[in-house]
Amino acid sequence: MSESWRTRLARLKFNLFPVYRGTGGRVRYIREDWQEIRVEIPYSWRTRNYMGTTFGGSIYGACDPMHAMLLIKNLDEDEYAVWDTEATVDFVKPGRTDLYARFELEDAEVAAVKAAVDEDGAVNRAYEVDVVDEDGVVHATVENVVHVAKR
Repeated sequence: MSESWRTRLARLKFNLFPVYRGTGGRVRYIREDWQEIRVEIPYSWRTRNYMGTTFGGSIYGACDPMHAMLLIKNLDEDEYAVWDTEATVDFVKPGRTDLYARFELEDAEVAAVKAAVDEDGAVNRAYEVDVVDEDGVVHATVENVVHVAKR
């Protein structure tokens, strides 16, 4: 599925928003149904640390809001409150090239979240994404715990 004009506009807003822009990451694609987001972390002077590798803060910052955003857009915003509660980053290999992350949310996961919240009033869900280079080599794994509750 491709991007719509609405998701292109959302991508532009992400990339111009000062806080997200400061991470050095760039949103490159948002699927029309908001069930996939692709992020790039370019290897540049803005994302490089003292050791000449990609700064861990850029990796984390570029990935931080994405799973929550997918859930926000796939749940009724008037009925559900969504926010990140914790995160961990496992740095596997230093990055010295552009890095990429692909965030996906399946219909079954949206249904499972709704069912869990309807049953318990709130739920915490953990989501992992691998941050990879162009060849698919994993450089980091980011895990975000997202809290979803009834409003």
